[in-house]
Amino acid sequence: MPLGENILSELRGLVGQKNVLTQPEDLIPYSFDGTAALRQMPGCVVFTSTSDEVASVLKFANKHKIAVVTRGSGTGLSGGSLPNKDCIVLCTVKMDNILELDRANLTMLVEPGVTTLNIADAATEAGLFYPPDPGSMKISTIGGNVAENSGGLRGLKYGVTRNYIMGLEVILPDGEVMWLGNKCVKDVAGYSLKDLFIGSEGTLGVITKVLLRLIPKPAAKKTMVATFAQMDQAAEAVSAIIAAQIIPCTLEFLDRMTIHCVEDYAKIGLPLDCEALLLMETDGHPAVVADEAARMEKCCRDCGCLEVRVAKDDVEATKLASARRSAFSALARVSPTTILEDATVPRSELARMIRFVEAIAKKHKLKIGTFGHMGDGNLHPTFLTDERNHEEMHRVEEAFKEIFDEAIRLGGTITGEHGVGLAKKSFLPKFLGGAQMRVMRELRKALDPNGILNPGKMFD
Repeated sequence: MPLGENILSELRGLVGQKNVLTQPEDLIPYSFDGTAALRQMPGCVVFTSTSDEVASVLKFANKHKIAVVTRGSGTGLSGGSLPNKDCIVLCTVKMDNILELDRANLTMLVEPGVTTLNIADAATEAGLFYPPDPGSMKISTIGGNVAENSGGLRGLKYGVTRNYIMGLEVILPDGEVMWLGNKCVKDVAGYSLKDLFIGSEGTLGVITKVLLRLIPKPAAKKTMVATFAQMDQAAEAVSAIIAAQIIPCTLEFLDRMTIHCVEDYAKIGLPLDCEALLLMETDGHPAVVADEAARMEKCCRDCGCLEVRVAKDDVEATKLASARRSAFSALARVSPTTILEDATVPRSELARMIRFVEAIAKKHKLKIGTFGHMGDGNLHPTFLTDERNHEEMHRVEEAFKEIFDEAIRLGGTITGEHGVGLAKKSFLPKFLGGAQMRVMRELRKALDPNGILNPGKMFD
């Protein structure tokens, strides 16, 4: 049912008239996120500036049983922030303050609307380091990063967002404010409830403050690119590097299609006569960096690489790293619709999974460019298609099913960092099984008995 004028009037009273959008032209930008082919107009968009305003809006929505979908910058790739029909989109981008940087305890307290890049820059200015670096870090917000448990290129060595969360302020669906965690390195008092909300995709509560863990900034870094005639050789090189007990900061790969698209887009000077490219970075003490870089180069040459290019300075390092960071943008120029997916398998199954994706592309007559985090087995098969072509989109959906089924069969998961949202909820029961699905449903019902928070996401 459309939101009535009395509902909208009360919302304006809670947050101010200028912070409630209702006109169709204003709602259109909030009717989709970064997920291709999914759109739905909300009932209104409400901007909040404080935790108290968030609590007031949730209390009001819970009383009237109105759906609430929390949103930051809308960069999600699983439909997690897609509005429900006639819902309230609760947008937290105006809550963008860094509240505290505590050098003594290596923590930073921030509001949910702060971008990941601003957090990383603030840490760097203080001589510290915030490692998580999702591909959308220039515009993605920390609230969304926490809600999706975002990963990034440095995940192999440094982990994902969850590994850097020490505390959260969360507003429950009934408007009650709850603080979880603290600045203590050790704390085992009670259930670890903050971990319940990390990766919950806005279905259990609204995150309004985040206490982040920072670490010392690495003293040195070295970047290199290796090219291979065969994808299996690149996978063998990755296995050899890990077997040599080297954990690089970054260990990424691009397939042939992605390499050509990136070079056409960014003019980096990448070799085009190869099937696979590895981007490798090591960081830490200068002596360790020099040693690891030399050993990684040897591993690649022993596995038959065509060439290893080592960055001479920071400028060249940034240029080489951009080959991976620009992959999505480069592929997006090929077709009207770009669907960036993620599936993760054990490293030992990586080459097999990549060959499977190539076979699926041929079977369904689709263009798929594959890149991703080879060091941790997280692949990004990227479908280059046209959502206006319904027959082709059907083939895309069939290809998805086969790719995720194969990932599960190989001991992997249906998503390594993008989340479940709407796009993957049909695959979740097969991956988790009956017991886990039951417990998740019961937890969600216990915290949100009226089902107002992000309804329909993860599971019905």
